[in-house]
Amino acid sequence: MTLHYFDHAASAPRSDRVAAAMAPFERGVVANPSGSHRAAREARRVIEESRDLVAAHVGAPAAGVIFTGGGTESCTLALAGVVAASPPGARRVVVSAIEHHAVLDAAALCQRELGAEISVLGVTRSGVIRRDDAEVALSEPTTLLSVMSANNETGVVQPVAELAALAHERGVKVHTDAVAAAPWLDLRVATAGADLVSLAAHKVGGPVNSGALVVRGSVNLLARSPGGGQERGWRGGTVDVAAAVGLAVALDEAAERREVARRRAEALRERLWGALSDLDGVSRTVEGVDTLPGTLHLCVADVASDELLFLLDEAGVCASAGASCSSGATQASHVLIAMGVPANEARGAVRFSFGWETTEDDVDAAAAAVRSAYQRLRRP
Repeated sequence: MTLHYFDHAASAPRSDRVAAAMAPFERGVVANPSGSHRAAREARRVIEESRDLVAAHVGAPAAGVIFTGGGTESCTLALAGVVAASPPGARRVVVSAIEHHAVLDAAALCQRELGAEISVLGVTRSGVIRRDDAEVALSEPTTLLSVMSANNETGVVQPVAELAALAHERGVKVHTDAVAAAPWLDLRVATAGADLVSLAAHKVGGPVNSGALVVRGSVNLLARSPGGGQERGWRGGTVDVAAAVGLAVALDEAAERREVARRRAEALRERLWGALSDLDGVSRTVEGVDTLPGTLHLCVADVASDELLFLLDEAGVCASAGASCSSGATQASHVLIAMGVPANEARGAVRFSFGWETTEDDVDAAAAAVRSAYQRLRRP
């Protein structure tokens, strides 16, 4: 069976260029970059070159790039690291209701272990963070504002620069989860104004368990895993050379082909929607706002996502939906709940996320699979 992969927003296929760049550091002598002999110096040189590349793509000084084990660790270090470095009794974090659980769970950790107060920002029906809510939330003394650059489920791009300017007027530091945005947006623009930026390599065709937290300017940050003082004391532990190279090369490749990739993805997205838009009860979750070109999020009324995804999988189409509880029963995504999507529609959420290698044949196969599943699930 031919596989039609539409889950790039969960994990993108590793590119040949990334694999080739990583290969020399995945076998044989890969020295500890903290050492002093020539093998260690070579490893350190490669790490620093990778750091320079990551910094350039974010528009930050190389000294601010902290290599991590992925996006989740990066978000946890950003929130907990900043909160732990702030005075006890004056710890307050503002997050949006549509953040990835990497941020929401990190905020809960800050509340549970560090005594932080948490304030949650609402969003519009289109999934955009409300400026008015931010103004109210930031009217109280605040340690950190965390807002994502683009939503990982709906693809909605958020006004990071505007919200960061608002926060900075009040002396508040800003973190943005740019994991979903990285394949499609110029990070120097998408994360403008943010003091801390989280990245994950596997969303841009790099390796899993590889990410970075990029720190701009002066930020007080305490390590969550101090270890041996690596990464300028912000994150202990020996840096994985191959993982750092993979992240840097993946970002480089994404930037080089971004404009062409955006045009192709937009055309494929509209082709898929055009093939499904006539189906009664099938709606595009967000319209009229800026979204990532590689994401088409749909809601199928009165259908359960898990049933729909099962039939798509049977047809060789890999897609995804919102969160599921541990029992396996589908429940509405917290993102869709925050947006006010009706429950009967939210239960049937499905996300198609495209990549560089997605073709028209893939789209046509996905459309046919959805129509077939729709007929089976919606029949009287």
